[in-house]
Order: sequence, then C-alpha cells, then structure tokens
Amino acid sequence: MTITWITGVTGCGKTALLTEKFAAWVAAIQSSSNGQPQNLLPGSLILAANDDNRRVLGDRLVEAVAGRYPVLVKTPLGFIADEVTLFWPLIFEKLALPARFPLRLRSETEQRWATQLWSPQLDRLAVSNPERIVRRVLDLLQLAGAAGIEREQIPDRMTAGWSAGSWQGFSGQWLTAEGSGGSELIEISAQVGDWLERWWQWCLNRGLLSYGIMYSLYWRYLLPNPRYQGHLTRRFSGVFADDVDDFPASARSLFETLLATDCHGVLTFNPEGKIRLGLGADPDFLWGLTEQITPSGDISELQQPGGLASQVAESALALLTESSFSWDTLPPVIQELGTISRAELLRRVAETIVGAVQGDQVEPQDIAIIAPGLDDIGRYTLTRILVGQGIPVAAINEQRPLMAVPAVRSLLTLLALIYPGLGRWVQRDAIAEMLVLLSDLGGTGSESVIAAIDPVRAGILADHCFYVDQAQPRLLPAKAYARWDRLGERAVTAYERICTWITDAQAQIEQKIWVTPIHTLHEASRDFFYGLSNLRDEQMSALRALAETLAHFWEVERRCQSVEQEAFPHPEMLATFMDLLKAGTISANPYPASPLLGPPTAVTLATIFQYRSQRRSHRWQFWLDASSPLWLKGGAATLFGAPWFERLGSGGVWTPDDQMIADTERLERIVRNLLGHATERVVLCHSELGINGTEQIGPLSPLIQACQNVADAIPAVAEIPF
Repeated sequence: MTITWITGVTGCGKTALLTEKFAAWVAAIQSSSNGQPQNLLPGSLILAANDDNRRVLGDRLVEAVAGRYPVLVKTPLGFIADEVTLFWPLIFEKLALPARFPLRLRSETEQRWATQLWSPQLDRLAVSNPERIVRRVLDLLQLAGAAGIEREQIPDRMTAGWSAGSWQGFSGQWLTAEGSGGSELIEISAQVGDWLERWWQWCLNRGLLSYGIMYSLYWRYLLPNPRYQGHLTRRFSGVFADDVDDFPASARSLFETLLATDCHGVLTFNPEGKIRLGLGADPDFLWGLTEQITPSGDISELQQPGGLASQVAESALALLTESSFSWDTLPPVIQELGTISRAELLRRVAETIVGAVQGDQVEPQDIAIIAPGLDDIGRYTLTRILVGQGIPVAAINEQRPLMAVPAVRSLLTLLALIYPGLGRWVQRDAIAEMLVLLSDLGGTGSESVIAAIDPVRAGILADHCFYVDQAQPRLLPAKAYARWDRLGERAVTAYERICTWITDAQAQIEQKIWVTPIHTLHEASRDFFYGLSNLRDEQMSALRALAETLAHFWEVERRCQSVEQEAFPHPEMLATFMDLLKAGTISANPYPASPLLGPPTAVTLATIFQYRSQRRSHRWQFWLDASSPLWLKGGAATLFGAPWFERLGSGGVWTPDDQMIADTERLERIVRNLLGHATERVVLCHSELGINGTEQIGPLSPLIQACQNVADAIPAVAEIPF
C-alpha cells in the first residue's frame, strides 16, 4: 500500500497539501487512462471530519481538478450510513432479519421509542429524569459502535471504568451512597446491557437504524464480508481523508481494508486538534496506522502554525502551565476587556465591536465571538445590540427548541384547531399569537406593525371568539364579539380568512384529499408564510426543520404501526409529536439551505466546540467569559462514558486525576487551536462576577492578568441605547 500522512498544527497547510496531492493523483490516473470517460476512471473515497468541512473540502478539490474528475466528499458516519443502506441485503441475510428497507432514526425519534420500550423498568426505578438516563444509555451504544467495540462488552467496560461516584453522575439516583459496592455496579451495568440488547433487536426487527446501530452493523457485519470487500476495493483506488484526528476508531478498519490493496492513501492529522475527542473520535488509535507505513509511503510534517499561534501560543501556554505573570510575556495582539458584572460585559463587548466596525477598523465577517457556553441572555443581548446598530450576527449551528420559534407555535396551534382531540394544546394566548402571525403581511414572523391583526385585536378575538373544547376547539365568527365593528374591516377580513382556511382544510381531510398532517402543514406554510419575501432566514430554517422532522416522525410511526399491525389515528400521532416538541427534544437545525453561499457576512457567534469544528479563521476573536471555569470543562462536547471506549485506554477506573489531566490537555489544545484561527487580535472578555453573581477565577486568569487593556488600542464608543 501507498500511504502518505500529513501532520501539523492548526493553519500549517495540511488541507492545501492534501488538495495538491489529490490533484496530482487525478492527473496521474487521467494520463494513464487513454482518454477514458470520467465514469470509467478509478474512484476515490474522500472523507472529512464533519458536514461543514465536507462542503468546504469538496469545493477546494473541485477547483483543484477544474471539474475534470467527479468529487464526492463524505463524513465517516455519512459514508457508513450510505453503505449500510446500499448493501442492506448482505446484512439482513447474515442476521436473518425481516426484509424491510432500512429507515434511519434521528436522535429525537430514537429517544422517543427507547423511552417507550424501557418505560416499565424506568417506572420501577422511580427516577425523576428518565429522559437523561435513556439518552446516556443510547450514547453508550453509539460510543461502542464508533469505537469498534461489540455491544456485548458494554456492561464489562462500564463496570471496569466507573467508580461509585461516576455512576452517581450517570443517574444520581440508582445508587443510594457513593460507597456502594461493586456487586451493585455489576448488577446495574448488566441491566443496561439488557436494555441495549432489547433495543438492538427491537430496531432491527423493524428495519430502524440509529447512529450507534449503523456503526456496529458496518464494522462488525458488513466490512468483514468478502463480497462487500470485493465491491469496496473495486470502487475505490484512492482514499483521501482530512483531519483524521476527528475520526472514530472504526474508520481505521475501513482504511486498513482499502490500503491492504494497491489503494493510494493521503491522510491529514492534527495532533493539537482532537475536536471530537469525547464524542466518538479516537485520534490515538487512528494514529496507530502510521506503524503500517511502508517504504513507498511517508509522513510529511508541517511545522509552521497559522494565525497568531506562531507568535503567541508558546508564551500563552507557559503562562497557563507555569503561573508566570509577567506583563511583558504576551505581545499586544492579546488584549483584555474587563467589567464587574456579566451584563455590563455583554454591553461592552457589543459596543467595542460596533465602534470598530463603524470606525472602518474591521468588517463584521472578520469578527468572531467565542464562548465556552452561550446562554439565551448572552445570545439575545449581543444580537440585539449589534443588529440594532446595523451589524448582522450569525450564530453557528444554533440549537433552539422548535417551540421557541413563534412561526412554529402558530402552525401547531392551527393544526390543533383542524384535527380533533387536541384541545389541550390550544390556549388563549396561543390563539392570539397565531392570529397575529398568520395575518402578518410583511413576513417578519413577529408582532409586526403591519400585521392585519395587531396584538390588541388578537387578544380581543381570542377572548371572545375562541370556543374552548378538549375534543374540537374552534374559532367562532367575528360577529360573536358584540362590538366586532370596532375591530376594523382589515382585521375582520384577515380573521375570517383564517377561519375559512381552517374550515376548508377540514373539508379536504374528510374528502381524503389531504392525506396526512404533513400535507396540511405544507399547505399552511405555503399559504401563510412561504410567499412572503421578508421572511427571515431563521424563520425559514425553523419552518423547514418542522416539516422535515414531522415527515421523519410520521415515517417511523407508520413503520412501527405496520410491524405491530396497529393503526393509530392521525390526531393521536400528532399529539405525540407535539409532546416531543413541547419537551424541547427537537431543535431548529435543519439541513443547510444554501451550502454554496459560503460564510455569512456577519459577526460569528459560537461556542468553542462549534467554532473549532468549522475550522474558520477571523481577524479578530473575542473570547467571551474568559474568566469562567467552563473553559476547563468539556461540557456538551463530551459524552458520558467516552473514556471507557477509547481503544488505547487503560481500561481501568476513570479517576478525578485522569479527568483533570484530560481537561488540562484539552484546554491547551483549545488555546493553540483558537490562536491558530485568529490572524490579528484576540480580546479576552471577562467579568469578575458570573451569571449567578459568584466570583470567577477560571483557568485563563493568568492570561488576563498578563495582557494589556484593549482600550489602549480600541476605545469603546459612547453609550448606545439598549
């Protein structure tokens, strides 16, 4: 095999070199193909760490070969999911499964059905937060699948890897004391193993595939299949993988299978990346592939870091690790902005950005605000001030519950008025909100001054014309209000249009013209929202997320009904879907609408994990809440039990000392990585008091003490009305 490893830190040019080697490989196979058409040329497997990087890498490769060779970039999970679906007959033949076409499960649907399957045991345990336990048990299956570890080994890994204290962190209730004995831990882990085995069989009997199940099916049953290996090696003569340090351990088996033939391989690796470590990635195990380098392969080490990392990283890390507080240690490109309270900090950060943009020092798209965690107050405050001053803000992968979007709530209220048995979902305030939004002529998705029904009139109509009924709530004619003439012709006309639309929809459903609520939702979105040119991007994204999620939910429900030979009426299924939305299980993060448009021309607002995952660079970075202890924590970027499933791990108990070492190493990688993505300035934005009013002394405090005040270089503007 011929394999080339390209290693180096952030911004050193790994992806650029991979692109060059890909273009050279394409040129070589084209020169030896004797003019064969593109579809007969040797194929290539191109992998990127995540979906955002996949699109960027694809664009770069297409440009490098000038469109002369087909380029299709996948993520590891995306490739595995496609392969499992494409070669499903080989799997159900091996496992003797029912011949049903596989259907992928989203996380929220997986949670709903697993909770229902395990509900008898959860009820006996009398836990206060069963959803949390269900999610963590399912995550264990995903971690094991990504690591290439058999699901039967999960109980043993749990028993070997946890202490009583860590199990308390898992459920908080299953053990009564931190000193509980090992026999009880073994019993609990065996119970979790039984849950997962039942879940495995339940899903496969219905042809339902979660991420964890797809991982396991691929490396355990499909990849070892000689027939599949024959197809795989015939299809791909080259493998190009960018940022392998963020790949799951099971990807190594794929690489080894391909590289065992004459497949040409080029892999890039960032030893200071490891962004998805704790989410299924196993960089150390992937790095073990370098031991198989043959004389025909090589390791290219790129030494020069990008951005500010070349001039600042070593000094910054020396301050963090050696507690050296010299003011002369850091250059002025690292600055600080400090306040007493966090509320004042948010205002100062926004004002500083406004002053810099309006003073033509920097463009909005060259600024990033990065935080260890973004709460709703911080996001709202920063967005409101910046947008109010004409500076757009783009949040990366903002995960908001769909029910937090007014347009979504309004459409669900409309569905509850159309279908019977959903009266508990319809409240007076929801009716008023629906009337305002569905009569909004401008498409702003808010209580707009150009709405035909303003909030005051909507409240009056909801009070006097909404008939409360658990079985079939409905809207009465406007004349049911004695002083309807005071509402005005414009509001009455808009109200009657909504009432007529509901009546017509019910007639269409009775006549079987509109078959499911999916069609009803589509028609409502089209008639009330999609034709409005001023509808904001986030509103459109939320509406698309609602439509996509309802369609997926409905497909899974129908599949389960067909297997169980039961039929539930549409209102009952719709009520279940609404319960999921109300619980916040489903978030507004649909498939990107315009992947070819590139980065937005706006200030980027992101968490540390989100920003690092996108691998974008900015002239200015504002590290928000730099004094927070959260910079040392993995937070949502680390799944419970992740260390138990690292292939090169010790296999012993994960102790607090182990956690401290892991947190410190992650902080060092974060600092190097962020500095590598900043090209001109980093501002440490900190407050003495946190959100809850407690004093903050976080791991970045030595940096804050060692840098100059940002006001010397960027004076804050005058007070801006809030």
